[in-house]
Amino acid sequence: MSLLTGAYDLHVHSAPDVLPRKMDDIEMAQRVINSGMAGYAIKSHYFCTSERAELIRKLYPKCNAIGTITLNSSVGGINPAAVEMAARSGAKLVWFPTCDAAHEREHVFKGDPNKKLPYWAQIIIEMNEQGINNPVISIMENGKLTKATHEVLDIIAAHNMVLATSHISHEEAFALVDAAVEHKIDRIIITHADFPTTFYTEEEQARFIKKGAYIEHCYTTWATGKIDFDTTARQIRAAGADHVILATDLGQKTALYPDEGLEAFGLRLIKEAGFSESEVQKMLCANPAQLIG
Repeated sequence: MSLLTGAYDLHVHSAPDVLPRKMDDIEMAQRVINSGMAGYAIKSHYFCTSERAELIRKLYPKCNAIGTITLNSSVGGINPAAVEMAARSGAKLVWFPTCDAAHEREHVFKGDPNKKLPYWAQIIIEMNEQGINNPVISIMENGKLTKATHEVLDIIAAHNMVLATSHISHEEAFALVDAAVEHKIDRIIITHADFPTTFYTEEEQARFIKKGAYIEHCYTTWATGKIDFDTTARQIRAAGADHVILATDLGQKTALYPDEGLEAFGLRLIKEAGFSESEVQKMLCANPAQLIG
């Protein structure tokens, strides 16, 4: 049996998209089926992907494509109506702000003016030059979560959706997860646990795990040199396979395909970090399947 048999990648950037992508949803679905995977989540920074997912599931019944929504400015930010419509159209996963999160924007646009910027940063620069408002998003005011954030949590709970913390600050993430538990949300992902802008220590990850959250580790983070692989492996070991999901964050034109990256991640954990095949398969298959129900 292949390592990818029954696996899910809950963090895939496929086309059509505003940004250039390596593959579209049709090619990705074919690769999912050919690799033995069970499905993937379609992530867009800008649009709800539930309609795309529904079409892919109809075209390729053996590929469980999962629709998502990301709460950036293009959908109105922390917008309860957008989340409700996403849920009604079949979306299963709600990402809190990514490229429009105040925390992420501050990290990317401050400091060395000559540093390499992510692809999405150029879009923000162009919109600013055109005078198009693309505001940063915070989910807290005066040290408390906003009313709109609580309304979004109510909707996530009512539809049994998955909450992903995305690129918000640590203060926001801890407050959000605490509130999510109070709102009876039991499907939570701590996004990019080892990513530079969202890096959580092993002790901080343990706090999230006590709340029932899963810790996400992505192939691209270490593969692109943002963190060394040993740190990623150590964090996964500390959290334990029961509490981790492996994903890729792939779709960039110059990178591997997501199925290739997911397999490479799992194999490296086995060959170099001493994880068992059953542990890796739990993080690739059982845990994400549990999250999406």
